[in-house]
Amino acid sequence: PELCLRLEGGPAAAARSPLAERNGFLRLLLRGCDTQLCMSSLTGLGPFLEDEIIPEVIPMEIELVGAKITMQDDSPRVYPTSPGPVPITLAVDHVVVRRKDDGVFYLTEEKPVSVPEGQKAPAESVLAAPAAGARGLQLKQVPELQRELQTMKLALAEANMDKAHLLQEIRKYNPLFQL
Repeated sequence: PELCLRLEGGPAAAARSPLAERNGFLRLLLRGCDTQLCMSSLTGLGPFLEDEIIPEVIPMEIELVGAKITMQDDSPRVYPTSPGPVPITLAVDHVVVRRKDDGVFYLTEEKPVSVPEGQKAPAESVLAAPAAGARGLQLKQVPELQRELQTMKLALAEANMDKAHLLQEIRKYNPLFQL
């Protein structure tokens, strides 16, 4: 993973925004990050974000490139026989979060900038070839993926029918039961 952090202030930061000259400008670039987070650590951030004093707005730009974040729910299980929650994986190709002078965060998905062939570095040329091959491979997998999707739809319908049947059985013994 690669992390770049830059804080600008003063007259040089005025090029970013009028407020940046006074409050500064924060730029963060995170590239190639593959990490796991526990949901309890994210929910524990709440008290730190609350404050009686209105904070100063700091314009910023946060750029995520090629990041993969897996979130695991580590809270205690409600039912001891439950297999537990499935981790959620968030894959980010290229996203930019900007906070402007109004204090609002703007989330934009950026497309990679294409560079003419003559200007590419040799390493970039090597990396571009597998990406093109992967796209061709993905097009060949479409019928297979469609069959898999149909199988999953049938399995989901069957699971929903099982769920309805189990709820019906539970309500025989407890008519007031609610999910």
